[in-house]
Amino acid sequence: MLCALYSFFENNYIYYSLQLNLTTGEIESVIKFENFCTVFITGGNNIGRVGTMLSVEHHPGSYEIVHVKDARGHTFSTRLSNAFVIGSDKKPVITLPKGAGIRLSNNEDRELKLKHRQVEVAEEDAE
Repeated sequence: MLCALYSFFENNYIYYSLQLNLTTGEIESVIKFENFCTVFITGGNNIGRVGTMLSVEHHPGSYEIVHVKDARGHTFSTRLSNAFVIGSDKKPVITLPKGAGIRLSNNEDRELKLKHRQVEVAEEDAE
């Protein structure tokens, strides 16, 4: 079964996501934008990260800010327009890519790249 998520908003404050069945074209579920839902960040410095939405700050005349906590317990903030709801109750409706939307620190990223480079060199030497 093929499914797709589409996001829409009403009254400039309420964001929902629809889960559509692509074979029949029917709406399977509506995922509400509320506290403790799972969100995917689609823009800004935190692009690609996934986490649980903790709260939304409304600033009249300016941007609304969403506070998100990822699986490692790190909290970060982004604009409301950058958050896309992908599930409710810490359970995403979609399959997450490798890494599950968790940003590595600079040291962790460097160590991972060095390990991959060492494996590549070892494979070349074995040939």
